[in-house]
Amino acid sequence: MFTRTLIGAAIGALSAGAALADFPERPVQVVVPYSAGGSTDLSMRVVADTFERLFDGQMVVRNQPGGGGGIGSSAAINARPDGYTLGAGAQGPLVIKPLIGGTDYQLDDVEFIGLYARSLQVMVACSEAPFDNFDDFLAYAQDNAVQVGNSGAGGANQISAEAFASRADISIESVPFNGSAEARTACIGGHIDAMVASPAEAKAASEAGQMTPLFVMEDERIDLFPDTPTAVEKGIDFTWSSWKGLIGPKGMDEETLSWLRDAVEQVANDEQFREQLSEMGEFVVYENGEEFEARAREDMETSREVLENLDMLGMNN
Repeated sequence: MFTRTLIGAAIGALSAGAALADFPERPVQVVVPYSAGGSTDLSMRVVADTFERLFDGQMVVRNQPGGGGGIGSSAAINARPDGYTLGAGAQGPLVIKPLIGGTDYQLDDVEFIGLYARSLQVMVACSEAPFDNFDDFLAYAQDNAVQVGNSGAGGANQISAEAFASRADISIESVPFNGSAEARTACIGGHIDAMVASPAEAKAASEAGQMTPLFVMEDERIDLFPDTPTAVEKGIDFTWSSWKGLIGPKGMDEETLSWLRDAVEQVANDEQFREQLSEMGEFVVYENGEEFEARAREDMETSREVLENLDMLGMNN
């Protein structure tokens, strides 16, 4: 009896190992919840290329935009949990959309596989703004409502600006636009006072004299703006960045999930991958599934506080 048990256990272990060795047997599809050409889409295509270079498998990127990223995210989260349909994990549809309402998923429904990049954020003064450094910005905002542009109401840029204002105890007036390009045009034209921009956007515009970086939303200064302070060093405990990772549906077997998590780690640490994403202006950093989920939950609590203050919590329910 004991011998039969040992043989059965050995066969089971060999079967599991064989199943794992065979994954992936067919193309892995990754749903990007935005249109082609955006930063989430472009970075995921580099992930797919690297995946195919490092592993004996194919990764197909499928764009499914709509609903502020909610439609494509839903498709990935509600997919069959076999590891063959995954999603590009983005901050807006995962931690902000469920709070506003109108999604058929919540954060608890998401399997966090791994994070591979963060998009850093810089608060910039726009053309003709009445301030051009952090101290003057804060002093002005204590007596005036600063008009801060964002890429859409309830989006990550509005959340970050409002969350900073709350921590700094200042007043801002959020001005939503249809995307970051429109907000940038308004900023350069002097129609708003400030906006939250990516380092790449801020660098090009600041060199052209169209924007002035005020502070970076990180713990430490970044190489691209060595002379620009962080809010933290100015005494305001605030950091924020949008992020990019791989997610999937709950219920995947442990062997497949472990394989996928290891694959993301290898992709994120690949030198060629890191060079490509860095050239795109991304901050390449790897976080495992547990760390990725912890970051998402922390961002959700920050977003919940902001949306509640804006009376936007559950507005689409």
